[in-house]
Amino acid sequence: MYTGSPPARTSLTVLALVAAVFALIIGGAGTAFAHSGLSGSDPADGAVLKTAPQQVALTFTESVGLSEDSVRVLSPDNERVNPRPAQHVDGKESTARVELSDDLPQGTYTVAWRVASADGHPISGAFVFSIGKPSQTAAVVPTRSLDDTAVGRLYGFFRYAAYSGLALLVGAAAFVLVCWPTAGAVRPVRGLLVAGWVTLVVATVALLLLRGPYETGGRLTSVFELSQVGRTATGRPGGALIVRLVLLAVAAGLLRRWAVRLHGQDGGAEPRGLGPRVRWAGAVLALGLAFTWAAAEHAAAGIQVPLAVPLAVLHLLAMGVWLGGLITLVIVLRRRGSGSRAVPATAIGRFSTLAFTAVVVLVGTGAYQSWRQVGSWEALSTTSYGRTLLVKIAAVVLVLWVASFSRRWTARLVHAAPAATETLTVPEPERVKVAQMVGAPASPVPTDPPGGGGAGDAHTGPPVDEADGYRRSLRRTVAVEAALSAVILAITTLLTGTQPSRAAGESAAAAAAQAPQVKVVTVPFDMGTANHQGTVQLTLTPGRVGENTVEAVVYSADGGLATVRELRLSLTQEDLDIGPIDARLKDQKGYWAAYDLRLPMAGEWTMNVTVRTTDIDQVTVRGNVRITSSSR
Repeated sequence: MYTGSPPARTSLTVLALVAAVFALIIGGAGTAFAHSGLSGSDPADGAVLKTAPQQVALTFTESVGLSEDSVRVLSPDNERVNPRPAQHVDGKESTARVELSDDLPQGTYTVAWRVASADGHPISGAFVFSIGKPSQTAAVVPTRSLDDTAVGRLYGFFRYAAYSGLALLVGAAAFVLVCWPTAGAVRPVRGLLVAGWVTLVVATVALLLLRGPYETGGRLTSVFELSQVGRTATGRPGGALIVRLVLLAVAAGLLRRWAVRLHGQDGGAEPRGLGPRVRWAGAVLALGLAFTWAAAEHAAAGIQVPLAVPLAVLHLLAMGVWLGGLITLVIVLRRRGSGSRAVPATAIGRFSTLAFTAVVVLVGTGAYQSWRQVGSWEALSTTSYGRTLLVKIAAVVLVLWVASFSRRWTARLVHAAPAATETLTVPEPERVKVAQMVGAPASPVPTDPPGGGGAGDAHTGPPVDEADGYRRSLRRTVAVEAALSAVILAITTLLTGTQPSRAAGESAAAAAAQAPQVKVVTVPFDMGTANHQGTVQLTLTPGRVGENTVEAVVYSADGGLATVRELRLSLTQEDLDIGPIDARLKDQKGYWAAYDLRLPMAGEWTMNVTVRTTDIDQVTVRGNVRITSSSR
């Protein structure tokens, strides 16, 4: 029965709970990742090497899965120069390494990579390095989003279908096992169970076939290649999909046995076979199905995995119980026909309590998951994951507001049900013996009980009409609640395919660390005569310990480009008495450059720049630049 607080108070309590939890979503610190990100590479992005490397190594923030084309190194002519596929370095699953061909020519090389992160989502990227000096490159790297392909769109559709099938199957089963066992004999409810099972099976098979080309960026026509399917089956996401199919086969046997026992039953007694054993079996199957998601997606990557996985299982089950149960309730409330029996008010009350419990579990587990994935208030507005999460929170608050009306109609229906039942109880009329005269016409036998009132005086109309009105109102609000919950399910599916905010921040930080750090120094010079003043702009890349590229441009006093006879640069570390180190600048027809300047120590370096404009006119000026430690 319904035992909740008054409707208005309940609504305010729920909204207050959501507001409090929303504050906790952003609280806490500590790094958590979901999608992996590139944290380092050797050679580094933008590096200019004096000699050709023998290999290229990549390091990620977490373990990644590799395929034959996970790492491709492309020459300036767009030819692949790594003859063998990538492998993990010394068994470390967060690394990838490819060996390069011998005798690589000078120029700029492109490293294109695509791997599967620990949560099952593919990630990709590219960077460049140069041998000798940078050059033009004909290498072509795909720039489209991983989901903006035929395979990606299909994979996203079937992911949503899988979530929907789970919600229908779990929600309808929970309604029958917990709220109203007789509903198992109702044809539409049985159809809902079958629809959920079929949807989940079809979606799982489709995901299993699409997984290979989704990870590797292959074409849609490769879904039936046995090599792709075999490689998918050996990975964690593919293994989870296979386990899900096995559990669905077991569930099919249980549903068939259940249907046989319920065949022809539509009465009021609890159907035979829905005892504790069936309930426990259903609970175990539901836990197992939810685990196949949690073990292969966001919860399986990052910090606190032993805690995150079971909470993700509870989150999925609560979603299924709530959304699937709402759809089941809508179906049983809309039943029509002379032989149909209305759903008891007590069953509606049980579901009201069950749904409220599911919402509490959803909010609690969702708050923890959001803490792992977001991490800051700023990330809510600056990342795609954060903005999508805000939309989901708004939708949850809206559906809880609608749910408060459903609980209000449920409470009134439960309280009105006993009065209607009592009014509908009509006593059997008593037969009264009447004396008759012989030969006299027979007098009619009274059919009303003594003391007045026929059946029509029982006043059945008002209570029954009132209960029916509550049912109609409940049916409308539950239908709206179910529709909004379907929207939340779609948003949830979108979130599972979006890089979480923490991971996005970590990937951006790693990319920033890999990006060349340019140091620009401008040094003015003046030889004391007309047309012999200007500035020298010096650019050091990456401005760290080790090998650097230097480019120098001379500007005249009016800001235009100036041509000089000679430009020399030397660097000195006066504190450590290192130098001078000659940069050996060479004229590049418009600017001066050196691509092999090696600086051994970090700190403040003095730059001595000698500018010669004629055979006899030259000047030496000084500037300072801070060299940082190498990040590698």
